[in-house]
Amino acid sequence: MLFSTMNKSNRFRMGSFKIFDLMLNQRNIHELTCRFAVVLLLTCQCLADDGYEMDDFLKREYSLTKPYQGLGSSSSSYWDLMGNAMITTEHVRLTPDLQSRQGAVWSRVPCFLRDWELQVHFKIHGHGKKNLNGDGMALWYTKERMQTGPVFGNMNLFTGLGVFVDTYPNENKNHEKKYNPSTQRVFPYVSGMVGNGTLAYEHDRDGQSTELGGCTALVRNIPHDTFLLIRYTKNRLTIQIDVDGKQEWQDCLDLPGVRLPRGYFFGASSVTGDLSDNHDLISMKLYQLTVERTPEEEEEEELIPSVDNFEHLNKVEVQEEGMSGVQLFFTIVFSVIGIFVLGVVAVVMYGRWKENSRKRFY
Repeated sequence: MLFSTMNKSNRFRMGSFKIFDLMLNQRNIHELTCRFAVVLLLTCQCLADDGYEMDDFLKREYSLTKPYQGLGSSSSSYWDLMGNAMITTEHVRLTPDLQSRQGAVWSRVPCFLRDWELQVHFKIHGHGKKNLNGDGMALWYTKERMQTGPVFGNMNLFTGLGVFVDTYPNENKNHEKKYNPSTQRVFPYVSGMVGNGTLAYEHDRDGQSTELGGCTALVRNIPHDTFLLIRYTKNRLTIQIDVDGKQEWQDCLDLPGVRLPRGYFFGASSVTGDLSDNHDLISMKLYQLTVERTPEEEEEEELIPSVDNFEHLNKVEVQEEGMSGVQLFFTIVFSVIGIFVLGVVAVVMYGRWKENSRKRFY
């Protein structure tokens, strides 16, 4: 009887343990399922976006982030500072809100990545009244570095890619509105240009004749963060902006057939003239993109920056300018002198011919 009671008790305990183990197993399975779903979701987010995959780590040798330790002074820094640019704990100020200033920051390490994405966090602000501010800032991927000039503080006739955040319309001198009726552009304006070392950026026309495309970006004196994205993958250039505080990228330019050599330098520059603003660079983060390529594509190597069918991309027809008054005056003067000389020569030749005719007659 006692043995039978013990067997029943053991069987009850064993059954209870089995039920408890089953509950634990079901709980573990549920947790594993949830974890797997999260991992799957993150993986899909990483892989989805036009067929490219972004690495989980940024390329630090091409990136500029806080706390900007050793920037421009230490030999271990990846970046150089030039001009009026200065470092604070919160940003690199390319130019202060003062007239006639220019500054820049340039990478010391040439970039040999084939496909990349540059995310830029910046801020433009100042005390100037509406439409009385300037001039803007530029982001660069060029063969040359640490040069000064008229193109947002960098040299003209550059070789590579320039992306401009232009806050002042030089072609339209009417300060009451920043609207250019000839091109339907509203400032501030973001645009892109590819230079080959001989193509000039026309400052007085806001670079319209060499512009690849662009968009309006109201980036000045706004309370939220402003971002700009430049993506270059498989000879395709994409520019996007996030300036509305919605944390959403908006398309600005998307152009195939853009050919950029490797081994160029990243940089950012700014300039002020009679009008000014604070142009602050908070971060530049470069990510390597992993893209599938054919063996033929792997062997391609661009030597000179170019854009396919570039002549069809100009938004403005470049018209030949007429001669100035001085040029016209000298043209008329030299024409009259030329006609007079030809007349004198003709008279002399005719006199000699007539004299020779008389001698033969006698």
